[in-house]
Amino acid sequence: MMWLKIGILLCVGLSNAVDLEILNEWNLLDFNFPDYEFIKNFKPENTVFTGLEITDDRLILAMPRLRAGIPATLASIPRNTPKGSSPKLDAYPDWSFHAAGVDNTSCTGLVSVYRIRQDSCNRLWVLDSGVQTSIDNFQRVCDPKLVIFDLRTDTVVRTVVFPKEVLRPASLMTNLVIDESVNGKCDSALVYMSDTAAPGVVVYDSSKDNIWRFMHPSMFPDPNFSDYTIDNERFTLMDGIVGLGFSPNRGLLYYQPLATDRIFSVSTSVLRKGPLAEGVDLPVALVGKKSSQGLGLAVDSFSDTLYFSPLEQTSIASWNPKSNQERLLAFDPQKLQFLAEIRWAEKDGGNVWALSTRFQKFFRRTVNGNEINLRIVRVPKATEPQFPLSNSLLYF
Repeated sequence: MMWLKIGILLCVGLSNAVDLEILNEWNLLDFNFPDYEFIKNFKPENTVFTGLEITDDRLILAMPRLRAGIPATLASIPRNTPKGSSPKLDAYPDWSFHAAGVDNTSCTGLVSVYRIRQDSCNRLWVLDSGVQTSIDNFQRVCDPKLVIFDLRTDTVVRTVVFPKEVLRPASLMTNLVIDESVNGKCDSALVYMSDTAAPGVVVYDSSKDNIWRFMHPSMFPDPNFSDYTIDNERFTLMDGIVGLGFSPNRGLLYYQPLATDRIFSVSTSVLRKGPLAEGVDLPVALVGKKSSQGLGLAVDSFSDTLYFSPLEQTSIASWNPKSNQERLLAFDPQKLQFLAEIRWAEKDGGNVWALSTRFQKFFRRTVNGNEINLRIVRVPKATEPQFPLSNSLLYF
């Protein structure tokens, strides 16, 4: 088990910050709009990305409709834009899927997407929460669904609408990981998904077109960790399970609520068997305690290294369960504020990518359009061995 404390972060952080690559950065996001109808409703001060997928030629970004004025909930930019550039976003797959951006919601389109994942068949799995303005008044306008796009043609190949029995009145589906290690790939994959507001894990067996739900107290937010301070700005957010990481080699799903200092795991062999019998508890293990709350989790599928980000320490760190070794990958008080997503990018030689969002400013309505608020960053894999932690960020 790991125990993550602040330790030497400030000692090594400044020297490590030079290895942090800023791939793209924006004061506020902007789009290539098709017409004035989308432009007139656009509120860039409400538009923040939370999800990232790295394809061969594009970066796909998810912008949930946390408040009004988000024209498209899914968009793309070219993968190889000049470093530090601020490209306009193109709605994905096209603007016809984003009618909610002009207050004309259609459940055949996309309502509000937090995260997306690509499978081995070059398809994009999109988890649509069906909830608009979730911060302000939580309007459920459509049932949650999985929409699978063929990235070669950008067309829908499958849609899975969640049945009522796996949902709760407050359900907010926010994250997913794809497991192609057991049942098979593509249409045989298993998908593990987080329900953040009605905390639980929902499992979809694509081969059988079957779906079920698990709940455990560890998936709920801890009121003792509902307050956050980033760059001297304090805010409160009581979010349950949202961070997910999957280790196919160890057969483990790692997860964390936002409002906690802990990371947990559960065996995927248990999750994929179907609902538990009455009176049987989900066998959850405590992986470790962190120096502060965190959101993004990612796993290196080759080394099983777990990547995470203590929010208040504005850093990216890692822990390897085989060697019990912890490392500080990056530390930057300005460029690593509120990492909404961390990705281990196999398509990029195993580099670690992250979305830095300054979400606290969007949440508190203090965002300044004259400052850089949103970044896509990368930590090259070559930098990882340089900064082992003598005092850890994780407490095992």
